Amino acid sequence: MAVMIKKVGVIGSGQMGNGIAHVAALGGFDVVLNDVSADRLKSAMATITGNLTRQVSKKVITEDAKKGALDRIALVDTLDELASCDLVIESAVEKEETKRKIFHDLCAVLKPETIVASNTSSISITRLAASTDRPEKFIGIHFMNPVPVMELVELIRGIATDDATFDASKEFVTKLGKQIAVSEDFPAFIVNRILLPMINEAIYTLYEGVGNVEAIDMAMKLGAHHPMGPLELADFIGLDTCLSIMQVLHEGLADSKYRPCPLLVKYVEAGWLGRKTQRGFYDYRGEKPVPTR
Repeated sequence: MAVMIKKVGVIGSGQMGNGIAHVAALGGFDVVLNDVSADRLKSAMATITGNLTRQVSKKVITEDAKKGALDRIALVDTLDELASCDLVIESAVEKEETKRKIFHDLCAVLKPETIVASNTSSISITRLAASTDRPEKFIGIHFMNPVPVMELVELIRGIATDDATFDASKEFVTKLGKQIAVSEDFPAFIVNRILLPMINEAIYTLYEGVGNVEAIDMAMKLGAHHPMGPLELADFIGLDTCLSIMQVLHEGLADSKYRPCPLLVKYVEAGWLGRKTQRGFYDYRGEKPVPTR
């Protein structure tokens, strides 16, 4: 039986969550953006407004489209207020126990037919689905960062995900103007299975003294034509997220080639997580980024 998605809930108003809310509202869906903090929601709305304004200035969208999108977004600080949603996308921190707790509390308030999705970048969809009351209506919808700019979305079925859920999710993503890559439910899926080991190897290259931060990033930008160097990209993603994904790969595939670099672990333990904390492989506290090694 076909599922009609009209109202979309998004749990987590951080970089990924506010981006998902942005594109969903712009795609014509009513959006309910949830977070535990009113301050986070206020900050998220400011980010969405700023990003929409930038799109208007670049003539990507019209002023009317911006106004319509903003009018379609409601901010809520309790899960109860997601009860009327047809699809809810979880975009919380990349920690399985946190996501499981959210799904346990969320499913208690949802309609039986509501689809639940996770924006996880690495965790098993089958395992997360098993923690809900609706594994057949659970799916991975993995957006790329920054969501309003990146064209790709990975769709990942769990072992129990039914065809109606998959088809409705495909239709939803297509309405957002995104391209779909369908991935099997293996650790880190497609993009991060390839990307994060490359970043981890760049960190090993720094750790072993093969090159410094600037040399490594310049080598990959000018030698491989990457738009960002791997260490700059790691800072953009968040070093804690990079570490979490490498740990999922290492544990899930039991292969030593996925062992997180000790230097990555050290930076995370220091709280130097990249752009979001103003320090990572670069220090962002001055007028321009300065390498920290």
